[in-house]
Amino acid sequence: MTLSRRNLLATTAAVAAGTTAATSSAGTAQAAPAGHGDRRLRTGFERLADGGYAPLRGQKVGVVTNPTGITRDVRHIVDVMHADGRVNLTAVFGPEHGFRGTAQAGGSEGRYDDPATGLPVYDTYLKSGQPLADVFTASGVDTVVFDIQDVGARFYTYIWTLFDCMEAASLAGKRFVVLDRPNPVTGRAALGPVLHKEFATFVGRQPIAQAHGMTVAELALLFNGEFLTSPVPLETVTMSGWRRSEFYDAWGLPWVPPSPNMPTPECALVYSGTCLFEGTNLSEGRGTTRPFELLGAEGVDGDWAAAANELGLPGVRFREAYFAPTFSKFQGKTVGGVQLHVHDRAAFDPVRTGIALLVTAKRTWDGFAWRSDNWIDKLTGSTQVRTMIDAGAHTDEVVAGWEAELAAFRRTRRQYLLYR
Repeated sequence: MTLSRRNLLATTAAVAAGTTAATSSAGTAQAAPAGHGDRRLRTGFERLADGGYAPLRGQKVGVVTNPTGITRDVRHIVDVMHADGRVNLTAVFGPEHGFRGTAQAGGSEGRYDDPATGLPVYDTYLKSGQPLADVFTASGVDTVVFDIQDVGARFYTYIWTLFDCMEAASLAGKRFVVLDRPNPVTGRAALGPVLHKEFATFVGRQPIAQAHGMTVAELALLFNGEFLTSPVPLETVTMSGWRRSEFYDAWGLPWVPPSPNMPTPECALVYSGTCLFEGTNLSEGRGTTRPFELLGAEGVDGDWAAAANELGLPGVRFREAYFAPTFSKFQGKTVGGVQLHVHDRAAFDPVRTGIALLVTAKRTWDGFAWRSDNWIDKLTGSTQVRTMIDAGAHTDEVVAGWEAELAAFRRTRRQYLLYR
């Protein structure tokens, strides 16, 4: 590879040094929440703006972003940059759900001119490789900037938008700058099975853990150092004031749903485990006000919640629940199931909990089935989880099945971590 990890991290440090605090054009002068002393989390964009956009000087800039790309005072970074003469913003690139966030799952906004700024908005969704490189070339930008809030799960597609855009920028001869934001469910540890390459899709391009425990800037360094055939000229603008043990609400940043079915940080907390129910015939709570916290199907009763509670899983309890989704599975029908109530976030393991719920759902409801296309294998990254559960394995046995691969990923991951 032409760029070593040492060079990548040196570049990151140089960018961070060049974006130390000055008077911010992003309206971010705000006291830290009570009880946190003088520390205040500052996002990558805040530091970029405070430093006068130094890494972008003399460049035509395009931004890959969505509604989560906001300042602390909830202005969108595209609107802020467009109004600032120190940066030449010439294009926007929209991912799944779109730049302004008007599309549901599996949709995008297409190509249009943004009414608020007049900037051309290009669609990146379901584009990769040379076709996406052609979009970057057609836009005329010199540098592609990425700023999207992730939620910490391998199958949340924005990190693969990041990967695809890095690969395409390399093909198109563009620079790439990642503006970092917190992992809302902490960066303490990687959890869950690691993807096998033969199961690569847009819900998992490369072999990382199901809950990766990294920020987008750290993932960008990992992608560049481990997975891209031709690494992109990469710079990352780090956060200041973030600690790996902290959840999203620790510093009072506003929460904007990264996608229509990710309404709250509480939803993000359980998502890396309960999204596995997309691979079954049970509802994962889409079409309710608590997606991924509510799970169920017609014919499920209180036995499921009772069986899940009997396991004594750390940090979480299960309530027998009934709900009627307004769209997606069981639209307009009343179904039975469980609602997750996390009472100790630090102790809660979302992936192990998700496996336990699959095991107990199959044991207590005779209507349980996997989706006919074995989508569960794409979500977990191999056939192992499905086949072990079908064979009657208990939760701990399923979890033990991925520990060796997870340990190897954790060793690789450690090289690219930027924060304590």
